[in-house]
Amino acid sequence: MSIRTLDDLLAEGVSGRRVLVRADLNVPLDKQTGAITDDGRIRAVLPTLGALVEAGAKVVVCSHLGRPKGAPDPQFSLGPVAGRLGELLGAPVHFATDTVGDSARSTVADLADGQVALLENLRFNAGETSKDETERGAFADQLAAFGDAYVDDAFGAVHRKHASVFDVPARLPHVAGRLVLREVEVLSKLTGAPERPYVVVLGGSKVSDKLAVIEALLPTVDRLLIGGGMCFTFLKAQGLEVGTSLLEKDMVETCRNLLERSGGKIMLPVDVVVADAFAPDAAHDTVRVDGIPSHRLGLDVGPETVAGFSATLSQAKTIFWNGPMGVFEMPAFAAGTRGIAEAITKADAFSVVGGGDSAAAVRALGLDESSFGHISTGGGASLEYLEGKTLPGIAALEN
Repeated sequence: MSIRTLDDLLAEGVSGRRVLVRADLNVPLDKQTGAITDDGRIRAVLPTLGALVEAGAKVVVCSHLGRPKGAPDPQFSLGPVAGRLGELLGAPVHFATDTVGDSARSTVADLADGQVALLENLRFNAGETSKDETERGAFADQLAAFGDAYVDDAFGAVHRKHASVFDVPARLPHVAGRLVLREVEVLSKLTGAPERPYVVVLGGSKVSDKLAVIEALLPTVDRLLIGGGMCFTFLKAQGLEVGTSLLEKDMVETCRNLLERSGGKIMLPVDVVVADAFAPDAAHDTVRVDGIPSHRLGLDVGPETVAGFSATLSQAKTIFWNGPMGVFEMPAFAAGTRGIAEAITKADAFSVVGGGDSAAAVRALGLDESSFGHISTGGGASLEYLEGKTLPGIAALEN
């Protein structure tokens, strides 16, 4: 790739210059308290921000959080993120209570060298996500006015054709931040010539969400292990009863075709944990996949499946994992995800966790993040990269 990097920008000198940084600070918040429940994405941008602060830049950070409808919505404010970012940087972060309005303009104007400001949620402005290029461009003009240079360190958003990701780089000298550069370098290993055996683990709820990546990966992987809610559509494709488990009826024939074309590469669960209801205290048992009762639903893979998947993972030299094996948020249905995650850490392999719920599971289950080769900050972006799609944010940096 012909992308300029943060080190190129630092070599030119940034002291006293305003640097607009697009970060991905889309962290989960507790619905009752508004507290941040996982600060992983904030920590991920610290190397880039720290380097700019140390070099004396006036750092203007922008990000989205959640899915507000193009207007201010207090439940999606980045206020709590500004506080946590300041704690991690060891210095106050100046928070603008709007995105490109009076507060943003005065906050940026008052920055001293080496200080950091955070603008309010980008998606409080309809121009950020607009499909109308004129509206999006007008918002990009306002954002670009806050910087003398632009750094994209929001890998979790590079697959979106949004103003702050796609249009602002066309208006400013632009470089890739350390996180984006690392993500692309890692994922390039998987799309290039990965060391074999190359094993991919896919979970999550829907086959339709992962169909494109399954199609792209099948010719290149040695084994594809499928768990999570999506496994039940594959089991149905084999003619099995899946009870009231999550099922995409319109994808059954597609799954049947994938199984036929896979040449035996696809591994499915042999046992699952079934429950009376989708509830943390629901009565549950482990059954073989050919013995799922018609009135019960599967919420995790079973211990035999974990053992079989783990045996395959133990032989791997390259592993990509995206999607939990069950409803890991409920302790009764977390054993499958924990077991597979632990098997990945024990394998003598280069391992990549593909962001999203998988990364959240690693942290929620208290697993050692350093025991994985790389934990991506972008679930959707990492999948689209592996599919071979052109990512708008990366394309904008290459131009």
